[in-house]
Amino acid sequence: MNNDSLTAPLFSIITVTYNAADTLPRTLASVKAQKCRLFEYLIIDGESTDATLQIAEESAIPEMKICKGKDNGIYDAMNKGLGMAQGEYVIFLNAGDAFHSPSTLERIAGTIMSNDFPGIVYGQTDIVDASGKRLGERHLRAPRKLTLDSFREGMVVCHQAFVALRRITSPYDLKYRLSADYDWCIRCLQHSRHNIYIDDVLIDYLNEGTTTRNHRRSLRERFRIMCYYYGTFSTIKKHLSFIPRYLRRRKNAVNNQ
Repeated sequence: MNNDSLTAPLFSIITVTYNAADTLPRTLASVKAQKCRLFEYLIIDGESTDATLQIAEESAIPEMKICKGKDNGIYDAMNKGLGMAQGEYVIFLNAGDAFHSPSTLERIAGTIMSNDFPGIVYGQTDIVDASGKRLGERHLRAPRKLTLDSFREGMVVCHQAFVALRRITSPYDLKYRLSADYDWCIRCLQHSRHNIYIDDVLIDYLNEGTTTRNHRRSLRERFRIMCYYYGTFSTIKKHLSFIPRYLRRRKNAVNNQ
């Protein structure tokens, strides 16, 4: 494949950064290693005061463009990236996250072109530590068939492994500070006619160790989003069914300590 066959890049890969010098190198290395070069790479930086931008510039990724400027949080920065994007599809790859292999983007591209440019292409996610060591599967596995109703179960596809046709996307809703990605994915699914599953790990997701307080706030936001799209009674009923799943996760966490 080469860029001459397309008038615009196939992918816009977007990485939002702020003082990410410790986590960005793995992300840059995974982008630079991709065999498929049908992409533009957008770094949206919120005026980092560490070596983030120097590291990005020294990575020498020819497809990279850097946008520097203050933002109103991560989702505002993602909106800036969407506004700049020229690719047919968008992929959000946070600092610390990485493509699973050098062939990942090539496989996604092949899937897109052999399936008449679907609305969503998605796959599985592994959880890794800061060194890139695999810690295990994500606790929610992506379903083989993805529909709007799938997200009743929660964030069943990791945001980074959710590759969306740019023309069906819209800006992130900034009233959500922690779960706007969940709302965004649901809205993308509302406008997608065809979703294609890749039966493989696409993304290595950095285990960030989010604080309990932020995790709880995120879950409360997610509950509000579920109520909006799926109805309050239905959402409460669904959450009761989540209790056994939650207890199993707690038990496994204790056993692994």
